[in-house]
Amino acid sequence: MTDENQKDDTPTQDNDNAWASIGSAHKSINIAVADTVREAILSGRFKPGDRLTEVGLAKAFDVSRNPVREALRVLEVEGIVEINPRKGARVALLSSEEIEEIIELRAELESMSARFAARRCNDEGREELGKLLEDGNRADADGEVEVLTELNQKFHNEIAMAGKNRFLVGFMKTLHEKTQWIFANRPEFNIAENWKEHAAILRAVIEADEELASVLAKRHVEDIGKDIAKFTEVTDT
Repeated sequence: MTDENQKDDTPTQDNDNAWASIGSAHKSINIAVADTVREAILSGRFKPGDRLTEVGLAKAFDVSRNPVREALRVLEVEGIVEINPRKGARVALLSSEEIEEIIELRAELESMSARFAARRCNDEGREELGKLLEDGNRADADGEVEVLTELNQKFHNEIAMAGKNRFLVGFMKTLHEKTQWIFANRPEFNIAENWKEHAAILRAVIEADEELASVLAKRHVEDIGKDIAKFTEVTDT
């Protein structure tokens, strides 16, 4: 397909004006575009299978097509964008087998992370986790969904850091990016219930109960995996 005939069916955004300022930013333009499109994918604003045309993105960011092309290549390497020479780029689709493998691996790593945190967390770390627990419970009681969403995301990093294994922290970060994308596209997701399960894990870690923390963390991810398997429909269109 020629550049002139490429159809612009990139999903529209509510923040087009903000995107248009990318061209005047000091950060490398292709990196800025990649960062913004990545965030849109991982947050669920761009759905699996959505077309990402160079024309549409260049217009949205008010930049030339070259940095958009480079940004899409970066995201292709990361595995969240697929580029077909004839059809162009789209948000990648995951097969049911890939989703199952991601959930399986995350369940084991979350279990290990919680166990390490319960074993190695010092008094200062427990105080920090205790504050996170209090903030989350307060946000839950007050129905502050946005705050609770942020704390749910913060939970994973805090637990991993408390475990004091830098390699595990790195693996978890990469895997969270994969699963965040999957979670964002679930039709049904109860933020409050998710926090309650996180809170139970936090309490186990604070109490230095390795076994309970490990079991709860693994069960939490496995239960979410079952939910995802029930609702996620992946097709290669």
